Amino acid sequence: MSTIYTLGLNHQTAPLDIRERVVFHVDRLGEALGEAKRLLGSEAAILSTCNRTELYLSGEQPKAAAEWLARYHRLEPADLSRYLYTLPAEQAVRHAFRVASGLDSMVLGEPQILGQMKDAERQASAAGTLGTVLGKLFQRSFAVAKEVRTTTRVGAHSVSMAAAAVRLSERIFDKLSEQHVLFIGAGEMIELCATHFAAQHPKTLTIANRTVERAEQLAQRLGGKTMRLAELPEQLPHYDVVVSCTASSLPIIGLGMVERAIKQRRRKPIVMVDLAVPRDIESEVSRLNDVFLYTVDDLGAAVQIGIENRQSAVAQAEAIIDTRVAAFMHWLDSRAVVPLIQDLHESSEQLRRAEVDRARKLLAKGEDVEAVLEALSKGLTAKFLHGPQQALHNADADERARLAQLLPQLFRTKR
Repeated sequence: MSTIYTLGLNHQTAPLDIRERVVFHVDRLGEALGEAKRLLGSEAAILSTCNRTELYLSGEQPKAAAEWLARYHRLEPADLSRYLYTLPAEQAVRHAFRVASGLDSMVLGEPQILGQMKDAERQASAAGTLGTVLGKLFQRSFAVAKEVRTTTRVGAHSVSMAAAAVRLSERIFDKLSEQHVLFIGAGEMIELCATHFAAQHPKTLTIANRTVERAEQLAQRLGGKTMRLAELPEQLPHYDVVVSCTASSLPIIGLGMVERAIKQRRRKPIVMVDLAVPRDIESEVSRLNDVFLYTVDDLGAAVQIGIENRQSAVAQAEAIIDTRVAAFMHWLDSRAVVPLIQDLHESSEQLRRAEVDRARKLLAKGEDVEAVLEALSKGLTAKFLHGPQQALHNADADERARLAQLLPQLFRTKR
């Protein structure tokens, strides 16, 4: 039987400083997937976001998977193990459905995770590590997520990270319309944040990104301007709000850079929002006076307001998921008999060919066609029944009673 399990950590089990150490970067994901499949199971997929890193595997080596995850990121397994969860079979399926539906997110009902799961599925498929079982799991997860979003109101009152960033900035600056806002990066999260901030009509809105073309496209759409990342140390003092979310493996903004900026700003406060994992802004920056640094976890806490209003919708979603999990597990269990069915087909085909060959030889000798057909049918029947008859003959009393109940179902006989 094909078995599946999920191993990983998320915002509920691990702090940010641990999560950022086990992120799989896109440029090395294919290599990691190949290694995971080779060492841990027949299929592998990796979901790596700012709030979670999870391995979806078809196999039976969760201990080895935990050790591999730690070693891959140059950590000691003992140091990582207390943050990890391992979900076998049915629990793994339910978890995948809940994640895709936004029920396991920091922001209840948020839609971004579904796109991230679809990316994980595409990357595993491109790497050749996605087989029948995990492929089916991801496709069913997407279908369940769609059903949850269209039939419940789980995401109806969801407050996004982007909206939370605006709200936190407004606590420091009464009017964002008088502030200069800088966005570092040009990915989906930055685009979402920039859109929310643009609605507040800041004095200026600037996009800084390694790929200039991407920054220009976003800036043009939002009525902003662009800046080269190399200009950041010089230009940082001019900005009141800085929102950063890149895929950099190292911080882009260091303590010294912010210290110099604050000095030039003459102690005027600056709001810094770091949505990246690993972090774009050194954590030591939070110790500076006049700097208000918020991480992705800080924003997650801010968006929990109003969660009670969605509990009935969550209950509806969980009921849908329970039903879909049962259906998936039935499909998964049915795969256990596939090899047996294939063996039955092969052995039956061998019996059939042997009888047909014998009938052809008799016909070639001029035997009566009716007699040959009669012998063919009797020969096939005898050979097909030989196994069950021998099993009944050799069984003890209890086993014979079980076979007596089972055989009529297998051969559809009337009793």
